[in-house]
Amino acid sequence: MGVGGASNLTEQVAAIIDRYPGGVKMVDSIEFLVAWARANSMWPLIYGTACCAMEMMAAGSSRHDWARFGVEVARATPRQADLIVLAGTIVEKMGKNLITLYEQMPAPKYVIAMGSCAISGGPFYYDAYSVIKGGDRLIPVDVYVPGCPPRPEALLYGIMELQEKIKKEGRRNPWKIGDILTTPFIDTHTKAKKDWVILEQKKDQEQQAARKQFKLDNPDFKPAKAVRLKKEKFEAIKPETREPQGISNLVLLQKIQLQFPKISVSPQEDILDLTVPRNNYTDLIQFLKQNDELGLDLLLQLSAIDWKDHFDILVHLLSTRDGHKLFLRCRVDKEDPEIDTISNIFRGAEWHEREVYDLFGIRFRNHPDMRRIFLNKDFPGHPLRKDFEDPERVIKRPY
Repeated sequence: MGVGGASNLTEQVAAIIDRYPGGVKMVDSIEFLVAWARANSMWPLIYGTACCAMEMMAAGSSRHDWARFGVEVARATPRQADLIVLAGTIVEKMGKNLITLYEQMPAPKYVIAMGSCAISGGPFYYDAYSVIKGGDRLIPVDVYVPGCPPRPEALLYGIMELQEKIKKEGRRNPWKIGDILTTPFIDTHTKAKKDWVILEQKKDQEQQAARKQFKLDNPDFKPAKAVRLKKEKFEAIKPETREPQGISNLVLLQKIQLQFPKISVSPQEDILDLTVPRNNYTDLIQFLKQNDELGLDLLLQLSAIDWKDHFDILVHLLSTRDGHKLFLRCRVDKEDPEIDTISNIFRGAEWHEREVYDLFGIRFRNHPDMRRIFLNKDFPGHPLRKDFEDPERVIKRPY
């Protein structure tokens, strides 16, 4: 009845009852009862995106027990929920799914933005290519709970504030979908810094006369000097010596160079770091895996490094039998960022190579499924490259 989601018939019945003596009070009483019941029987959607979801779970568990406030049943489907708690970071690829969930919820529906990330992007406000600068840029938000992370008590307070808002809804204040924030991103740090300078200048101007008068009244005044604490000296901590596992780096290098003499080595203390020519890249990895004595049979990581003038493909291998491991580096030119796949040698490399393609733009020949894995298909560019710029998404850190 004016709260939101009421049928036309319900509104017509309320208008008819209003005409009779005492009808307005009766309808108002029914509206108050409906709003009170709705405020104290909220069903939140099971939806957590990052670390703030831990605090939301704590608010719902036995110590805090948000059921005491009427937030009784957490639902796994949006069609049975009327509250979304945005608990954590919201990334661009997740945005469309969040909008779909909100649209599938029946009206009236409400949103609480919990934590700095859900409110403004949090610590990822600067230099972030995929983090949404606040959930209210995707769906309307009713209550903001600041913090990083906010404690469960803060979320409970936000729920109580939302309940007060719901109780005031009725025919005179009907529920409606709120507005989406459309203002452009700004460099908030630089703006706050400039505002602070203006405030300090204004403060100095206001205090100039008082300072002059203080010097005249107290000509011998000397400000107190801070006592400098004596620097404490600590004993040097000796590095922990560990027993080497498996084949030593020297023996490992000698056995590899017998088969591949053009391989060079970088000076390392703990782990062997080899630089591999491109024409030996896949042959060497095949040899390291299949050689019974070396037994480097586990791919720990395949990644890339952008050195501005070229890329390095970095492969980290481990022997699960003996425990020794090594790094392999292979140079890839930026003019033609392409190299052979090793997914036919290590099945796990399939996802690693897709990640490198997604974030660096390096293609892998003969890969079975060479497409993006994290970002949307229409994402412009590759965000981990040194030359990546996107002013519509990324605000550069000013400090």
